[in-house]
Amino acid sequence: MAAQDETTGETAPPRAAAGGRPPRIVVFDSGIGGLSVAREIRAARPDAEIVYVADDAGFPYGDREEGELIARIVDLAGRLIAAHHPDVFVVACNTASTLVLPHLRAAQTVTFVGTVPAIKPAATTTRTRMISVLATPGTVKRDYTRALIDTYASHVEVTLVGSTMLARLAEDHLSGRPVEDAAILREIRPCFRRHGGRRTDRIVLACTHYPFLLDHFRRLAPWEVEWIDPAPAIARRVVQLLGAVPGGRGRGAGRAIFTSGADPSPALARVLDGFGLTSARGAP
Repeated sequence: MAAQDETTGETAPPRAAAGGRPPRIVVFDSGIGGLSVAREIRAARPDAEIVYVADDAGFPYGDREEGELIARIVDLAGRLIAAHHPDVFVVACNTASTLVLPHLRAAQTVTFVGTVPAIKPAATTTRTRMISVLATPGTVKRDYTRALIDTYASHVEVTLVGSTMLARLAEDHLSGRPVEDAAILREIRPCFRRHGGRRTDRIVLACTHYPFLLDHFRRLAPWEVEWIDPAPAIARRVVQLLGAVPGGRGRGAGRAIFTSGADPSPALARVLDGFGLTSARGAP
């Protein structure tokens, strides 16, 4: 078995699309944050068929009890796999990946690619030896996150910041609802630390919702830092698994499924359309 990737949490061997057809990829998240990952996958494999699944009926995952969350995701993933037969199943959610990936792999044979905090890239590139991990409270408390720090960042000062509001604020932003700068600043301010003449210079975006607020983060930050988004690395891993785009293929189909059965707002529908996704009710 391949060594585990510290950005994607993926261990399974490559698996080509069946019958020479364009690959089918399920991208799964608790809400619409995983669209940041779907966007990068679409750019890297424009021919792929993407089934984006937002478990908005279960959102937010960070507030759920672990046993309940494991059972929910394993059951939902099983139904999605049976319905859509994906070549790759991307868990585009840090909270879910750091908790549920071993259970998913034990239950299914499909190739899973997870999303785990990009602590190694931050720790290997920091110049001040001060990094922060901005995540949901669930991701912050996971043993998986602590193990990544022990393995890759024991030589640097790591600040873990568990935000209770940013995922909701990102959902509001993408859905066209107003978000207040003050609310965002309250959530990111603890990431910025000073110590002995040094200060934080790398912040890991350990929730796929957060890149959609990146313009706000950059504008509100007390000083310039490098914000590390794992989505490009996830897309690269998907391409490694599926191969490069064959010649002569056009843009692949795409749809977005919301488990609540609710229709997206007009603003979100425009975002989905920009990613080549049409909305569908229910899951699977």
